Amino acid sequence: MRGHESSVFSISVHASGRYAITTSSDTAQLWDLDTFQRKRKLNILQSVGIQKVFFLPLSNTILSCFKDNSIFAWECDTLSCRYQLPAPPESSSILYKVFAVTRDGRILAAGGKSNHLHLWCLEAKQLFRIIQMPARVRAIRHLEFLPDSFDAGSNQVLGVLSQDGIMRFVNIQTCKLLFEIGSLDEGISSSVISPHGRYIASIMENGSLNIYSVQALTQEINKPPPPLVKVIEDLPKSKLNSGDLKMKVTSGRVQRPARSRENRIQTRILKKDLTGSFENKENELSDGLNKKRLQILLKGYGEYPMKYRMFIWRSLLQLPENHTAFNSLEDKGVHVAFLNLQKKYPIKSRKLLRVLQRTLSALAHWSAIFSDTPYLPLLAFPFVKLFQNNQLICFEVVATLIINWCQHWFEYFPNPPINILSMIENVLAFHDKELLQHFIDHDITSQLYAWPLLETIFSEVLTREEWLKLFDNVFSNHPSFLLMTVVAYNICSRAPLLNCSLKDDFEYFFHHRNNLDISVVIKEVYRLMDTTPTDIHPDSMLHVFVALTKGQYPVFNQYPKFIVDYQTQERERIRNDELDYLRERQMVEDMQAEVDQQRVEDEAWYQKQELLRKAEETRRELLLQEEEKMVQQRQRLASVKRELKVKEMHLQDATRRRFLKLQQDQREMELRRLDDELERKNLIRNQEAVAKEMREDTDAYRRKVDLEEHMFHKLIETGQTQNQKTHKLIEENLAKAEQACLNADWRIQALHKQRCDDLQRSECYQEVARLLRENRRKETEVLNSMMGEEAKKWQEAEEKDFHLKSEKKASALSDASRKWFLQKEINDALEHAEHPYTKGVPRYQNGQVVSSCLSRTSQLNDISEADSSTCPSFSQRRIQWDTTERDLMERVRNLRQRLTVQTRNRCQTPHLLVT
Repeated sequence: MRGHESSVFSISVHASGRYAITTSSDTAQLWDLDTFQRKRKLNILQSVGIQKVFFLPLSNTILSCFKDNSIFAWECDTLSCRYQLPAPPESSSILYKVFAVTRDGRILAAGGKSNHLHLWCLEAKQLFRIIQMPARVRAIRHLEFLPDSFDAGSNQVLGVLSQDGIMRFVNIQTCKLLFEIGSLDEGISSSVISPHGRYIASIMENGSLNIYSVQALTQEINKPPPPLVKVIEDLPKSKLNSGDLKMKVTSGRVQRPARSRENRIQTRILKKDLTGSFENKENELSDGLNKKRLQILLKGYGEYPMKYRMFIWRSLLQLPENHTAFNSLEDKGVHVAFLNLQKKYPIKSRKLLRVLQRTLSALAHWSAIFSDTPYLPLLAFPFVKLFQNNQLICFEVVATLIINWCQHWFEYFPNPPINILSMIENVLAFHDKELLQHFIDHDITSQLYAWPLLETIFSEVLTREEWLKLFDNVFSNHPSFLLMTVVAYNICSRAPLLNCSLKDDFEYFFHHRNNLDISVVIKEVYRLMDTTPTDIHPDSMLHVFVALTKGQYPVFNQYPKFIVDYQTQERERIRNDELDYLRERQMVEDMQAEVDQQRVEDEAWYQKQELLRKAEETRRELLLQEEEKMVQQRQRLASVKRELKVKEMHLQDATRRRFLKLQQDQREMELRRLDDELERKNLIRNQEAVAKEMREDTDAYRRKVDLEEHMFHKLIETGQTQNQKTHKLIEENLAKAEQACLNADWRIQALHKQRCDDLQRSECYQEVARLLRENRRKETEVLNSMMGEEAKKWQEAEEKDFHLKSEKKASALSDASRKWFLQKEINDALEHAEHPYTKGVPRYQNGQVVSSCLSRTSQLNDISEADSSTCPSFSQRRIQWDTTERDLMERVRNLRQRLTVQTRNRCQTPHLLVT
């Protein structure tokens, strides 16, 4: 009979026995008890909640009561709404918690956290009476009508169980308190009345079961009613208990007999429990608290009072408060494993981070396993935040939690506790196979749906209030309660989990808060604790609660020691390596700091230089600005009137135009100069070509001279056999003749050069004057003039070529003459060698030589004049003539040097003849 997601707290059976209604906080379901199939389901909003759904006695009507005080009546067959009760008056508005109906189904009694009782007439569908209970009654826990065989189902006596454990029986018509059972010392936990109203069975808070006889409690319940006064009065302080049964009439009319031996209540002990005294001692906690009573209080309210929660936790966990032992652990300082805790867990509060660091360090000094436990900060953080002002209590609470609720967690270290996760999986498989199969189908293991909840002890998925409420129950129950909570959390979240299909969705679900009522989860945990078979129940595999020992903390070594030792060694090695690395890095950082310091100093120097430069520029700018201000002041002083300013602007404009025109003219003149320069460079290139040709001619001439000298030396060698005196005389005469000839030639060439220079200068002057006149007169005809000049240049080149050919012819004639002369001289020498004095040797005097030279000069002048007549454009060929003149002067200079050298050699070797 599945279908409830939360625990069922109410079952109501139809009078026929065929149907039953089961009620939980979120839904109510109608079952067919013949087939055990669900017929209908009542779905409501989760924010409303169901208080109770039940059948009315001897009727086919279903009454549903919700947490918002709304009450509806439904037809059982058609499930149609028959009516709804109106809202109670605001003056006596209470939240209904408990209900009771008379046997005839006409009157409904409702109560809650108040001392008021509401009586509804279901036939009239209205509230007809409000009963106020005594002032000591603050809340009503249970209501039940007392049946009577003679009232035809219209029950008149209502039993009211209040929060103080006393059940009071009241006549609803007369509002008279008839009797009460239970006391403050021996309170009633729950109570039920037999169908015929003869006996009342009550479970007491101390665990005993009391059975009361209604006939013995009251014998005048059916007597005439008392006076019309309808105020309920309290009973005297001496209460009725199992050993004292005193009946007193409160209205003055109802008398109860004194206790007699015949009417003494008999107390029967059902079973003698030899361990009862031991359990009582076990339930007795320090500070005078009782664990059983705390559990009853917890089940009644769902949580402990906020004001006394820490006190109750300390009592439940039986903390020894070993100040000396804790101080010894704390004096060891921060453990090396948690030195950089703030990097992994950046907590905003420095105080909270410091307390967490000290608590974790104390745990690591207590047992080496905790220095390597990665989830220890997550486990301890909620308690650190809760007990941050008392570190001793915080440490002992975490240590107690680890010893009892974290049993067998470290047997597979450093892996998750596979054995614990297997227990959870077995319980989940028993209670919700569908959900487990869904996990298996999507490859979701217990390390994903159980371990995140355990390692964080639900702090990630619950709010502060929910977490505190949960651990009120965890610390009040067996250590297996925490594992059952994991299963209950999954079962209560089965709807969203069944809709998840991605692994990321599952991870997100178990690491974030979800829309889940923690009260429902806790109820589900209690249900699992009660319904789980013994063979898979975690309490059979976990030890009962063991408190920390007084004085010294117990040794915690429930872990694989060799793994922890190996990890400790590795961590020490890594720490040493890290220290070496830090030292080296410090050295590098020091060097880098020095380099940075040097760079900073350099940058400071550069910045200082830059500042100086900027300061200099600033001062220059200031000077310029001052100068500009002076100029502006002068301009302002000069420009007194507006007309003068306008005139000055016009003048400046005209000046600018003239300046632009001047610049334009200058640029044109620069262009002309560049054109002339280009033309001159072209002429230079042409001259270089001509010079190259002349050098080639000179080289050819030198080769020819060398040949002539060779022939001359041959002539000299033939005359060496002559007489020394004749030879010497001939050499002297010949040298004198040659010297006179050379002197004459030099004078002729000098005169010729002077005349050529004069002609050239005159021609140049005339040419420049003519060009200037033409430039001024014909500026617009520059292009045509240049083209004409180009034609003239070509004509000049042809004329020069003709002159060059004539010069070559003259040179050839001169060469032939010299060859003829040398040949003649050679022949004469040979002839003279054969007949030295048969012929007369021609002897020239100085005057004859000069006359001969003059005759040659006249001949040259005639040739020059003839050349001038044949070349009328001599002035236009001044550049070419300059080149020829320079060449001639060079030749004369070379010849003079050769004559000087030869003369010197002749003086040294008079037997040689130098020409």
